[in-house]
Amino acid sequence: MSTTMTAPAGAGQAVGMEDVPDPQVPAKAQRRTYTARYKAKVLAEYEACDREGKGALLRREGLYTSLISSWRDQRDRGALEALGRSSGAAPATAAEKEAARLRRENERLTGELTVLPREVVNG
Repeated sequence: MSTTMTAPAGAGQAVGMEDVPDPQVPAKAQRRTYTARYKAKVLAEYEACDREGKGALLRREGLYTSLISSWRDQRDRGALEALGRSSGAAPATAAEKEAARLRRENERLTGELTVLPREVVNG
């Protein structure tokens, strides 16, 4: 007959620490986004710096040289100006606003007409 010793489940872990998340690691990584204004400001500052200043700027802002390169390419293509413009629908003209209002009113009245005969019959 041989005897085997096994460690209890959870051995090696601190008591009560099974469900505590690691505070140094975020639950889900979040990709940083930068506005066109921020990119232009950092690019101008980066290009005005000497070698040591460029490294200090990158460390201070938490950026990599690859980002600076891609932002420079975007700027050269004119993409930063395009990013700075607001997107969305063009402002509606007075005629378009009136047409939309009339469509909504038409839908409302059509809905009332379909309900009205039922009320008359059931009423």
